[in-house]
Amino acid sequence: MSLNKRLKDERSKKGLSQQKLAELTDTHYSNIGRYERGDAKPSAEVLNRIAQVLEVSPDYLINGTLEDKASNSISDQELLNQFKKVEKLPNDKKKLVKEFLNAFILTTNLQQQLAS
Repeated sequence: MSLNKRLKDERSKKGLSQQKLAELTDTHYSNIGRYERGDAKPSAEVLNRIAQVLEVSPDYLINGTLEDKASNSISDQELLNQFKKVEKLPNDKKKLVKEFLNAFILTTNLQQQLAS
């Protein structure tokens, strides 16, 4: 989901009209419409005011949740599901998985360098 969709969704959840959100954030109502259509992006200052009124973080409005970020970054669905399962493990087990991954990545990088 994009900033414009998250903004519209959060505004609707709060039961605010574009006009009311504009008033509460000291922004012109037409700008709220432009942000929600994706025709414009709010400045950092305006984004912060909008986030405060909607009771979310500016980062959430821009990037979504961590799960959204992961889904957008990792195209291999099986790998994404494995990472989600690893995340639920106890910290000592997560640390072990990270060590294995780091060792595997280091070995792969070394092998590639030696092959070149």
